[in-house]
Amino acid sequence: MALSNSLSMVKTSPYCGAITQEQFLFYEMRTTARLLVESGSDEEVINRIIAENLYQYPSERSLRKVALGCVRRLRALDDMSLVEVIATQPFDVAKQVCLYAMMKQNRLVCDFMLTVIGEKYRTHDDSFSKADLNAFFLRLQEQDDKVAGWSDSTITKIKQVLKRILLENGYLEKGKEDRLCPVLLHFVLENALRNNGDERMLPAFNQFS
Repeated sequence: MALSNSLSMVKTSPYCGAITQEQFLFYEMRTTARLLVESGSDEEVINRIIAENLYQYPSERSLRKVALGCVRRLRALDDMSLVEVIATQPFDVAKQVCLYAMMKQNRLVCDFMLTVIGEKYRTHDDSFSKADLNAFFLRLQEQDDKVAGWSDSTITKIKQVLKRILLENGYLEKGKEDRLCPVLLHFVLENALRNNGDERMLPAFNQFS
């Protein structure tokens, strides 16, 4: 393959390894959502987070980077009613919407939740192991030159993040991480998925009709 063609494929890859830094960030997402609901502009929200160190981070650089990431993820919802859910609703509901936002913004998370987790729910397979993560990344590496170029350490970190996402959202139970738990899709998010034309994401939440 010519170098120019290889570079072009990397540039057009839909996959991004940024979740090694941004991760699930429920506390930060909830804090940011509350500020956005107060009608602040994106810039005002980010500046306030930094000025008041609302995430309680050690440096302004990390504050700004994560604040920008949270705002982008919340805006990816394109639905202020869902931002309000994250800001005000009980943790279990708010976390589901945060996961949806992450799936909307990050293709890797979306593909993992659909092709691995959704498929397991569809086939009534409640097992989960490192082998599932390894197989997922092997498929991505075969399909995408950018992912194929990621270091082993980057892929290991992303696997850790994906597993933490499952733990935080009740897909896995601490101490019993080799079995998927049944999850229930909250009606608020189900309605949003259907209204937004995102029915394809339903299997990630154990919903098939």
